[in-house]
Amino acid sequence: MLHNKGSLEVIVGCMFSGKTEELMRLIRRAEYAKQKVVTIKHRIDNRVDTTCINSHAGRILIAAAADDMTSMRAAIPDDVQVVAIDEIQFFPLEVLDVIEDLINQGVRVIAAGLDTDFRGEPFGVMPHVLTIADHVHKLTAICVRCGKDARFTQRLVNGNPADWNDPLILIGAEDSYEARCRSCFSINRPASRYGKK
Repeated sequence: MLHNKGSLEVIVGCMFSGKTEELMRLIRRAEYAKQKVVTIKHRIDNRVDTTCINSHAGRILIAAAADDMTSMRAAIPDDVQVVAIDEIQFFPLEVLDVIEDLINQGVRVIAAGLDTDFRGEPFGVMPHVLTIADHVHKLTAICVRCGKDARFTQRLVNGNPADWNDPLILIGAEDSYEARCRSCFSINRPASRYGKK
């Protein structure tokens, strides 16, 4: 007998593009359809609370906090139908094993996160997650400088663009980050990141 596998949907974009809002919308739809849903977030994201996900629009949804695969697996019951993961870029590469196990069990996985970091580089596990995705929703924000579509997350330190060598992870919101288009995005990028010029 053929076993129906699940799927992986990924919601990506820069900060303030509505990723968590879209994740919440898909969670609500699954709940309306009477599906058993579990929402997981990375424990590092403690902007409001470690037991919920929150959108920049102010909406809040209960979530289990995890930072390793043991705590993530412990939060997922056997009869789950949909697993939603917010801020997936913070999880280690082993999250792919959890996702593939869930898909093989027939679970629909929905993951949301940043596709690039403040340097404009691929963020953590996200390139791998995008590679195995069945569906990708790429969202943009509005550039705070010129109003065009924004796909970059500009980190600010005292109102100025952060330095390339600043720490990769800094949890924050409007006080530390802005959405910017390619023209308005600024970073002191090394001369060559991919090899000799």
